[in-house]
Amino acid sequence: MTDPHAVTTMEALEGIYGEPAHRSLIKELDHISDHYRAFIEAAPFVVIASVGEEGLDCSPRGDPAGFVHVRDDKTVQIPDRRGNNRIDTLRNIVRDPRVSLLFLIPGIGETLRINGRAEITTDPDLCATFAINGKTPATVLNVSVDRVYFQCQKALARSRLWARETQIERDRLPSTGTIIKALDDAFDAAAYDANYPEHMAKTIY
Repeated sequence: MTDPHAVTTMEALEGIYGEPAHRSLIKELDHISDHYRAFIEAAPFVVIASVGEEGLDCSPRGDPAGFVHVRDDKTVQIPDRRGNNRIDTLRNIVRDPRVSLLFLIPGIGETLRINGRAEITTDPDLCATFAINGKTPATVLNVSVDRVYFQCQKALARSRLWARETQIERDRLPSTGTIIKALDDAFDAAAYDANYPEHMAKTIY
């Protein structure tokens, strides 16, 4: 059944929301300004959105603040640390280089967004510049900037994302072992959960 209230045309959409605020347009640049560079270099976390033949992907990346390098005002570089080898983001980029980045900084309400195109490199000298604990990433993403702009505080203020009182204890949600066991009854969830802290410490880099 078709939703009679579905918005299916640009005219209908623009009729609901009207014209964008002037400030929301002038903040968009085609390069990384000094102000935007400060946000990138302070961010310990970025989400990468990509698209490929299998569909869309949205994947987190995190390291100490400054882990995303600003090579110049049109390029940022992101290390790809070890993971589970699904490499959904990288598979997408090989087929379609378009990406969108969302930078978050703990305690800061504004976020920063970059839309651009990514290329995967194994340049050993470049990878070496991202070494942590003697471990280098397998690859680095070179992202060419098409658009960059900041997002206002409203979403993070509404969610109270950084407020201590909104944090919940991990045991209020299903553990990783519990989730996997629901998919594979032979899986030892208790052993996995008990061993995971040590496993992560050994394999984080």
